[in-house]
Amino acid sequence: METFEFTIIASGIDPEAENFEDAFIEAGCDDATIAFQRGMLILDFARESKSFIHALVSAVRDVGNAGARIERIEPDPLVSLTDIAKRTGLSKAAISHYALGHRAVGFPSPVSRITTDSPLWDWVEVARWMWHSHKADLGVEAVLEARVVKDCNFAIAAGRAKSHITPKKLSPERELEAA
Repeated sequence: METFEFTIIASGIDPEAENFEDAFIEAGCDDATIAFQRGMLILDFARESKSFIHALVSAVRDVGNAGARIERIEPDPLVSLTDIAKRTGLSKAAISHYALGHRAVGFPSPVSRITTDSPLWDWVEVARWMWHSHKADLGVEAVLEARVVKDCNFAIAAGRAKSHITPKKLSPERELEAA
């Protein structure tokens, strides 16, 4: 078993309630640190499982069983140059050079806030490019985990969170085929 770390952002439970934390512990979230910030529940998981997918799906199920509404999974799939630098262990200057095409070709284009001074990139595309280009110490697992988080957030946004997210539906095999 390996330990996988991720964060579930949730709502729908009053943190002032007497049994607030007990509901999560009884639902199986004893491997999460629970906080309340900006009106949202933040559950930072360090979950042991046979795979990232199974860890994430079981945590989503457990949070739902505690009575919370899952809003999204983090780390966020949209990343800034600073986020990319932190996730890859490279400097922001190096990432900027890649993004501008000064050090390599084919770096993904931003997908959001393109006309601003702080555009955002799709982490799945960036991780895949980094892995293919051997520009950072990212394994294929990083690409697969990025895809799973993105797919899970898509499913949550589509309103299928609690009962419809399964390891099979989040299967990363298609990501390996694309990679």
